[in-house]
Amino acid sequence: MAKKLTDAIFHDEEAARAHFEALRWPDGRVCPHCGVAGDEYSTLMKGKSHRPGLYKCKECRKPFTATIGTLYERSHIPLHKWLLATHLMCSSKKGISAAQLHRNLGFGSYRTAWFMAHRIREAMRPEDFEPSMGSGGGMVEADETFLGRDPDAPKSRTPMHNMCKIVSLVDRNSGRARSYVVDNISAKTIKPILEENLAREAHLMTDEARHYMPLGKGYAKHSSVRHAQDEYVNREDNTIHTQSIEGYFAIFKRGMRGVYQHCDKKHLHRYLSEFDFRYSNRAALGIDDTQRTETAIKATVGKRLLYQATSGREAAQA
Repeated sequence: MAKKLTDAIFHDEEAARAHFEALRWPDGRVCPHCGVAGDEYSTLMKGKSHRPGLYKCKECRKPFTATIGTLYERSHIPLHKWLLATHLMCSSKKGISAAQLHRNLGFGSYRTAWFMAHRIREAMRPEDFEPSMGSGGGMVEADETFLGRDPDAPKSRTPMHNMCKIVSLVDRNSGRARSYVVDNISAKTIKPILEENLAREAHLMTDEARHYMPLGKGYAKHSSVRHAQDEYVNREDNTIHTQSIEGYFAIFKRGMRGVYQHCDKKHLHRYLSEFDFRYSNRAALGIDDTQRTETAIKATVGKRLLYQATSGREAAQA
């Protein structure tokens, strides 16, 4: 079990910087400009004219800090507040609102907290190199749910057709979850999602929805339960069910309705990344709040999110 994060890194800038450097450079400093590794190849630049944590590479002679190439680069928010916000989002099972972050962190505006939360969600986005779900014949549950209002959907008398559509996958073996926003629920839209995430040897678990019938033939095995007939666990084989993904949807909807309350379709994929991340790194898998937070902090490397990408307005750094 990892040690609990000390309060110092949430209130002291120097402690926060040292903590972040240890997470980003566990084997010694690495120059982001030329890639040379090792503490002996860079020196700390001291003096009032240099900002804290600024190093100079002895090879390329360029200055750098630990935040270069991360979500924190060029941010005017102190690093200790970034780490505290990340910890709050990672340790809250159903999330924490931007309004609450605004109050807890003492920001001057709600917009700063809102944009900050979106940047942290960007860090929570799964990496493309993660192993396929269901590798080795593991069971993967697939299902869809509906939330809010879809402004792009043609008006329909059927309520769910007017809502945002979400397709999710849960790997029972690894405990990972992946979710996607789709324009409609059909075999055509779900097929590329399954192909991108599932191993061919996976055992696919679904309900009786017709669009899964042809898709299930592409995998080693496909089992389903008949919810319309009040069958939620197969009577002959109790491993055949979609209870895991239903549990994920329950946590997701409690958070979206009780904490966030409103979400535009254009932002929904980032909220899904947040809930996917916490579910994939939950306590049931032996991962505590400290480990979850450190995983999110380390994932900030190589990811940037400008304000224009979230609002369509002129780019601005929080």
